[in-house]
Amino acid sequence: MAPAATPDQAVDVLTLEIGTEVFAIEATAVREILDLVPVTEVPGARPFVGGVINVRGRIVPLVDMRLRLAMPPAAPTADTRIIVLDIALEGEPTAVGILADRVNEVVQLDLGMLEEAPRLGLRWQPEFIRSVGMRSGRLVVLPDLERILT
Repeated sequence: MAPAATPDQAVDVLTLEIGTEVFAIEATAVREILDLVPVTEVPGARPFVGGVINVRGRIVPLVDMRLRLAMPPAAPTADTRIIVLDIALEGEPTAVGILADRVNEVVQLDLGMLEEAPRLGLRWQPEFIRSVGMRSGRLVVLPDLERILT
């Protein structure tokens, strides 16, 4: 569901790319952005959880968003980054790392321009998408991270 807003309200978001798609995550959820670090695999973990990473002495699960969104896997590149988020999962504050093919910039999105994701035309499950909008001629997707990660 798109956030309720008047046309003059805006939110700061971090834009990132996964494959050819542009996503936006509220900047307040972003703790830090890391270069690739060693990943420790966790036996029996869900397929989209690539393992865990050590972030300043704290063990953080690492999610491969490509796998969770049913996109084809891809090898990391020089632009691949880990975005460490502080989000609420099932009501509990949780640190989670997500893989991004490229991190772009922090921008302001006009909440009045966002709308509910169409039921047809997107490759992902509609419940994974909070809203969509256009920025610089490209579709920007605001994912529902809690639903994606639980």
